Amino acid sequence: MTPPEARANPDLFGHEHAAAALAEAAGAGRLHHAWLLAGPRGVGKATLAYRFARWLLAGRPPGPSPLSLPPGDAVFRRVAAGAHADLRSLAPNAGERGVKLIIRVDEVRQVPRFLGLTAAEGGWRIIVVEQAEAMNAEAQNALLKTLEEPPARALLLLTTAAPDRLLPTIRSRCRRIDLFPLPEPTMERVLGHWLPEMPEAQRATLARIAGGAPGRALQLAEGDGLALQQQVEGFLASLPRPEPRALHELGDFLASRRDGSAFTTFIALLRQELGGAIRAAGRGQPAPGYIATRPLADWAALWDTLGRLADETETLNLDRKQAVLSGLSQLASR
Repeated sequence: MTPPEARANPDLFGHEHAAAALAEAAGAGRLHHAWLLAGPRGVGKATLAYRFARWLLAGRPPGPSPLSLPPGDAVFRRVAAGAHADLRSLAPNAGERGVKLIIRVDEVRQVPRFLGLTAAEGGWRIIVVEQAEAMNAEAQNALLKTLEEPPARALLLLTTAAPDRLLPTIRSRCRRIDLFPLPEPTMERVLGHWLPEMPEAQRATLARIAGGAPGRALQLAEGDGLALQQQVEGFLASLPRPEPRALHELGDFLASRRDGSAFTTFIALLRQELGGAIRAAGRGQPAPGYIATRPLADWAALWDTLGRLADETETLNLDRKQAVLSGLSQLASR
């Protein structure tokens, strides 16, 4: 079963505190004009934003859970189809390979005009900005003007996995709600709902490596996430002296995916495992044997190096195999 896009997703797993806070604010009659939904990528921020938007546009009907609206409702169907006249969304645009995804300033400059129009259905005019950190400084400044002087009955819902990349003036003009990683029982329920055919052991692995973010778990399940996790674990088990031939084979495999997804996911999973090992050792907890081959400060520096290497490889369109060989060789014992 493939989950729908956030705008069409009727399910919100966890985050009851966030949904209740939004419902309470709307019911009090003093709804703030801008909200910042912050949390890890894939944790459910966009799902909550569209859930709140649908509920407001439908007139705040009562339901079995906060902000709920049945999928058969006319407002739900129009929002899911991107066809509601009083709702507009902004999201990063897909660019060419090697170009970061951004929200363009010309799109943001259309926000004041849209929000300034009279609502077609007599209620709210709503803008959902997905991955708001994808706005560059010029786009953020354009949005700031609207945040400073919002029209009546206008609402902005911003989602972000990196709130520190937003201008302080934007953050200060938004009410912030933090969404936290889901606990293990909730993750198991989510994955059991969306991936009923997957063996339980594989769902447990997905739940662990996704860090409590169901969207991340589903993304890993759709790609080579489980296979790449095995590659990560195999490489770390080979430390401090991995076989050069195995490194070349791994580099060939990761570079074979033209869209770069395998390389990006592998480095992210490697840094995640490495970061967990560093934290465990720093707290005096059991840690993998390879950690003892270097000072913790060196491992922390290498963790940071891997992140920069991944960013530079994708941004500058560098050779992925060479990037893999360079990064993994630095982890090996000298």
